Amino acid sequence: MKARIATALPMSAVLLTAAAAATPNITYTRSFPGSVPDFIYVNVDRTGSVIYKESLKDEQPLQAHLQDSDTAPLFAMAEKLGYFKPPLESGLKVANTGKKTFRYESEAGVCTEATFNYSTSDIVKALLTRFEQIATTEQAYLELDRTIHYDKLGVNDALAQVESLWLRKELAAPEQFLPLLTRISTHESFMHLVRDRAARLKDEFTAPADRASDPPPSK
Repeated sequence: MKARIATALPMSAVLLTAAAAATPNITYTRSFPGSVPDFIYVNVDRTGSVIYKESLKDEQPLQAHLQDSDTAPLFAMAEKLGYFKPPLESGLKVANTGKKTFRYESEAGVCTEATFNYSTSDIVKALLTRFEQIATTEQAYLELDRTIHYDKLGVNDALAQVESLWLRKELAAPEQFLPLLTRISTHESFMHLVRDRAARLKDEFTAPADRASDPPPSK
């Protein structure tokens, strides 16, 4: 019987192996000078972690977390699109709606991307819509946070925007709003109407899925 000799990998090899094992992720960016904001960056990895920026130099981006039921379809669509290896641009003469880029990074750290203005692919449109909804959600979060600190009279309008996204089923990772809603609903410095609205939204965001889908009770 041959003896087995255990050999240890050099530390450099261990580090290289660890670095290569990246979490697959999709990044969406849109640059559109003149729009507000004129740049957005959304990164979603396979575990559901979300990073949102409005500048590549932002060292304190917003972070959120998607449920797997929301994350898996994004990666399924990316797979159907060949992980953005084929071109996404339609080539049609249409109005400029901003320079958009989808980028995929594999577990091995290999990156592929495609940039486009307009695509005729239904899959691209669906993926674009979802990433734009994530961006809009994070913008609503930023606005609500801003009004809490600097414009208490604007909190109700900010809550209305969050609720509108929720009712249209376009609000991504609603759990991220819970600390803000708790703060509003429990502080008497906010109007009673605003506190009630925040408390109701908090209740809806934490309700079981079947209960959350029920229509609100008639008054």
